[in-house]
Amino acid sequence: MTGTFRKHVLVYIAMALVLALTVTAVAVFRGTGAASAETVVLTSPFTEAVAKVRDSVVGVNNYQLVSSYSNGGNDYYSPWDYFFYGYGYPNSRGNGRGNGSQDSSREVQSGSGSGVVVAKEYVLTNYHVVDHASSLKVSVLKDGDTEATLYDATVAAADENKDVAVLYVPGLPLNPVELGDSDQLVVGDWAICIGNPGNGAGSIMTGTVTAGIISALDREVDSGSTSTDPYGRKVKTKNKMIQTDAAINNGNSGGGMFNTAGQLVGIPNMKYSGTRSSMSALGIENIGLCIPINEAKDVIEQALNAEAAQPETQNTENTENEGDASSSAMFGKPRLGVSVTTFNGAEMTNGVLPNGVYILSVEQGGPAEAAGLLPGDIILEANGTVTPTFEDMSAVLLTLKEGDTVSLKIWRPDLVEDASQGQISTTGKDLDIQVVLKVLDAVAQ
Repeated sequence: MTGTFRKHVLVYIAMALVLALTVTAVAVFRGTGAASAETVVLTSPFTEAVAKVRDSVVGVNNYQLVSSYSNGGNDYYSPWDYFFYGYGYPNSRGNGRGNGSQDSSREVQSGSGSGVVVAKEYVLTNYHVVDHASSLKVSVLKDGDTEATLYDATVAAADENKDVAVLYVPGLPLNPVELGDSDQLVVGDWAICIGNPGNGAGSIMTGTVTAGIISALDREVDSGSTSTDPYGRKVKTKNKMIQTDAAINNGNSGGGMFNTAGQLVGIPNMKYSGTRSSMSALGIENIGLCIPINEAKDVIEQALNAEAAQPETQNTENTENEGDASSSAMFGKPRLGVSVTTFNGAEMTNGVLPNGVYILSVEQGGPAEAAGLLPGDIILEANGTVTPTFEDMSAVLLTLKEGDTVSLKIWRPDLVEDASQGQISTTGKDLDIQVVLKVLDAVAQ
């Protein structure tokens, strides 16, 4: 009995030790787990940057005038309104102008986008967001607000070719963001985009944050718009863009692309398509394009500089000034040996032909003939100076002496039927020609 009893006691002791060790192990395990849960903090590389700049991203609302016709209290919109603004035509409340109708117009919100505060009371956005506006308003919706606050805005500076505009917004109580250096970006950097997809600030999507990486740099993209070269010709605009896979949608245009330091490094502009529409139908996704902030810095400076923001006065006179290095001012001076007239080709052909000095005839034995100038050529520049008028070219020639070489940039038509009557083709090419000036005693008749 004694041996059996002793065995039972030992068994109980062993079981007690095992149980004690198990409880201790569980306690240690739980203690370790509890300590880890308290010390682990989930962080994001974007949180601090977003908190720093999100309130400085605003909505930009574009208002335009639309025409309507009154017909006994019924509104009847122009057929152009149907195409441009989506209004029904004819309106369901009226079936025609009728007798005694009167034209009227009213202002409606035609579009919206986003913008970023870049200086006190100044907002950076896209040109296409504010284009054709009769008035502009910046909308601000802070956390906790149920309705956006609207501020009147005007364009302080803009560059259509870059698709950049800066708005002056008196009384806007928001802090500006810090501008980064887009030249320092490298592929693979984080990209944070903030904007207002949908209907600007005040929509349910206000202040949307998306993130991705810099997918590529210096993407040359046709912006879908045209610009004017120094000679008045219309050319398609190509911009170098930053590509990102951060989501960009309608309404994001003009907002901000930030780095993880909260610096503005780009302006969301479009989804890839060659224009501003999506190519999702072709299976292309997650390709957003942003304007590098360095491309916008000169426009920002113009907006902050009252003198630089003043519009330039353009000479639009159509007066034809005929001349030659002969008559009056040029007689006895070194001349080209041509008869010319001011040619407003861009105005007459809607930007197809250039403005310049049109050569009506070339004097036999003169410097122009020796250099290869022909009737129908249009002189665009003389020694690097753009010459839209005869006076501009003469001003350059009067600074030269016999034996000097003048460098001319010309446009030469592919076909000349009658140079004296301006009968030339609208296709041609630019050429550079060097002319050695001489004093010509006789005046070409």
